[in-house]
Amino acid sequence: MKQQLNTIAMLGQAYSLLGFKIVDGVVGAGFPQKPSHSAVFAQIRPEGSRLTELARGANITPQAMGELVDELEELEYVVRRPDPTDRRAKLVVLTDKGRACIAAGITTIEGIEHRITETLGAHGHRQLRTLLRKLLDAG
Repeated sequence: MKQQLNTIAMLGQAYSLLGFKIVDGVVGAGFPQKPSHSAVFAQIRPEGSRLTELARGANITPQAMGELVDELEELEYVVRRPDPTDRRAKLVVLTDKGRACIAAGITTIEGIEHRITETLGAHGHRQLRTLLRKLLDAG
């Protein structure tokens, strides 16, 4: 008999599956990266962000975030620039290639959203979003 997964395991599997689908879509659009890079792309502001802000938003250490930013800098998705509000600090800023990568991610996410609607129906998709929002708000 197959063991039934608990809710937490199912949410974890969905999170992993969706994360990999997003990376596959972005890589397929010509923007190589790793799943861990989404910690930067999901947090970075259009005007740039400090590394400590990115780390806090992703709930990882500044050292781990620094390694991700180094990798994205090598891939030419981001650059470090002086923060105009504090010359001692650096901002992590998207390059044109980085902005195009995020656009590919948004397109991929829109496709996944469409597939969720196809699978659950419009009402089911709205219901899923409502329930997830309730869980997140109760967090």
